[in-house]
Amino acid sequence: MSSNLGSAIANPNIAFIKYWGNSNDKLRIPSNSSISMNLAGLETNTSVKFQIDLASDQLLLNGQDAETSATKRVSSFLDIVREMAGIQERAAVESTNNFPMGSGIASSASAFAALALAASQAAGLSLDEKQLTILARKGSGSASRSIPQGFVEWHAGDQDGNSYAESFAPANHWDLIDCIAVVDEDHKDTGSSIGHTTAGTSPYQAARVKGSLDRISIVKKAILEKDFESFAKIVEYDSLLMHGVMLTSRPSLLYWSAASVRVLKACKKLSEEGISLATTMDAGPNVHVICLSKEKDDLVEQLEHIQGVKHVLVARVGGAARMATK
Repeated sequence: MSSNLGSAIANPNIAFIKYWGNSNDKLRIPSNSSISMNLAGLETNTSVKFQIDLASDQLLLNGQDAETSATKRVSSFLDIVREMAGIQERAAVESTNNFPMGSGIASSASAFAALALAASQAAGLSLDEKQLTILARKGSGSASRSIPQGFVEWHAGDQDGNSYAESFAPANHWDLIDCIAVVDEDHKDTGSSIGHTTAGTSPYQAARVKGSLDRISIVKKAILEKDFESFAKIVEYDSLLMHGVMLTSRPSLLYWSAASVRVLKACKKLSEEGISLATTMDAGPNVHVICLSKEKDDLVEQLEHIQGVKHVLVARVGGAARMATK
């Protein structure tokens, strides 16, 4: 093979029932199943070209040579693809994002979902959706959820072949909006991959994992029945459980900033005043505020006036990872 090109686009996702901690760090098999929705309009666009004349893998991120650590992570992932395809060629990878990276907006999820699809195509593999979610998971656990469309469940499983993600409701099922209050666009100091390995040091992780199946059942039912009140309560609770584990891990992880807390307090007040919303945060300082479509304009205006909010990204429910022309 030489000069085979694959290009793909994927959306990040926001988890309603969180993934935090692994039962197998090497394969990124999670301690518990999780639920998410894809975020339309926020995209990672990735191209992969295997070339016979390359001495090593190359990675361009947003037009710049990537740091060594990022290139090494991508190269390790490509090794999996090369082994599956029975090829040896190194690859030139180009990836661009239209949203901040490494700040709690699941940029690694969209990145490795797009990379899985693009690299498998470039390598001549023909993988179905389930197989793609399993492959993407090995680059970044939450990337498995960015492969299928809409509302997605990632089944934890207990081995490589049964830890996969699938859609349980299409993107057009429920008109939810994610209004992301961006308070910091800088790359976080401690990546999620490190946090997953230390989750088990928290005395609260076992309880969080044990109750996750009940919370998944509640959230899936709420989404399928479009019951926002039940949805909001459990989404906020699950987010706080995860951050409680982070705070009590060794070493402790605190992703919140003063501005994050201001947004959370303001949203609590807005909720008490009758605006239907749910707050949730991933491993970063930015706050995801989920609302119904009819609440979007009012909510965005309120969020933009909170001290420390730089801007608000607005995303509807997104579709599946897809091939792109480049």
